[in-house]
Amino acid sequence: MSAHQISSRPDFFIVIDVETSGPNPTNYAMLSIGACTMTNPRQTFYVELKPEQQNFTAEAMKISDLSLERLKKEGEEPKDAMLAFEKWLLEVVPPNHRAVFTAFNAPFDWMFVADYFFRYLNRNPFGHKALDIKAWYMGFKNTSWEDTSFKAIVEAEGFPSKLSHHALDDAIQTANLFQFLLDQNRRN
Repeated sequence: MSAHQISSRPDFFIVIDVETSGPNPTNYAMLSIGACTMTNPRQTFYVELKPEQQNFTAEAMKISDLSLERLKKEGEEPKDAMLAFEKWLLEVVPPNHRAVFTAFNAPFDWMFVADYFFRYLNRNPFGHKALDIKAWYMGFKNTSWEDTSFKAIVEAEGFPSKLSHHALDDAIQTANLFQFLLDQNRRN
């Protein structure tokens, strides 16, 4: 397949959110992954992972409201979780389409997901790129970085949404917001 054929594949947006025990995958664990398609009805994926790192920040644990002790007992082994996520992606992304990792503050979520895919499967079905909705919004609205928090955007756009910090619920809320913004962009 030529480079042109690869680049001409239609995009298929997968909106992802993760909850973690801290700010980076080297020292902290990814605790849950939530993902959904931008298509309607939304196809969804959710998994909670057994933490392979015991480090945590109080702030991260308060945000996610997940228990490391519970996840040690009930969470999926990270390799199994990443295999399940990859399997789901293969089922929902149409043939000849490109899965586009899409997130609100994508650098954070992508860094954990990419690290886990490579660490446990030695591959990343998303490749090395991600679509950051915050950056997209900044360019779309010609606004400041300060005005790109989730709260600031939903308030500015009059979009009724709030993040719960449950990975699947937040992925769905983010997909709904992004669809609203894309529709607004098409009208302009």
